[in-house]
Amino acid sequence: MLGMLFNEKECKELDYVLRKELDEMLLDLSDGRLDHNIRQAIANRYKTVFRMYARFAPQKELSKYARNGKFPQIKH
Repeated sequence: MLGMLFNEKECKELDYVLRKELDEMLLDLSDGRLDHNIRQAIANRYKTVFRMYARFAPQKELSKYARNGKFPQIKH
C-alpha cells in the first residue's frame, strides 16, 4: 500500500479529475456502439476509479456515481 499527502488544492484537483473520469466512463458505457469486451474493460476500470473516489468523497457525491454493476445492454 502506498500513502500520499495532498494539500487542499491538490485534493480538490484530484476530486475534479476523478469525477470527470467517472463521467467519461459512464458516457462510454452508455454507448451501444462499443464492443462488449471494450465495455467490460471500461466497467472494470470504472470500479477501480470509483473505489479511489470513494475514499474521500462525501456520501451525497458518491451516490451520483454508484452503479448497480451492470452496464446498459445493447438493443438490437
